Amino acid sequence: MTLAPETTALKLQLLLEEDWFTVCDLSLLTPGRGVAALLPDGRQVALFADRAGRTYAIDNRDPFSGAAVLSRGLTGTHQGRPFVASPLLKQRFDLETGRCLDDETVSVAVYEVRTS
Repeated sequence: MTLAPETTALKLQLLLEEDWFTVCDLSLLTPGRGVAALLPDGRQVALFADRAGRTYAIDNRDPFSGAAVLSRGLTGTHQGRPFVASPLLKQRFDLETGRCLDDETVSVAVYEVRTS
């Protein structure tokens, strides 16, 4: 017996400049794990969902290594704030602000997210 993939009618959208862009079905996000998506201008975004149902979107490019890997990082919390740790050099990035928790001079872009 083959089961069809579970899908929802909810779509994840990012605010790009002044318009909302539909990225993917919300059901594709697994809490605690990231997904990479390609944006129309060629940039990549790392999408995350936590166990409380909150969603986050940050630039997928690790500014320390230059590699597009943040969607593959480990997620966690630090002082109540959600973060992803780069799988390469392990710097942690706040998922709400994009600020690097290990180097205050570095940050990644953050995108406003909604479901519709």
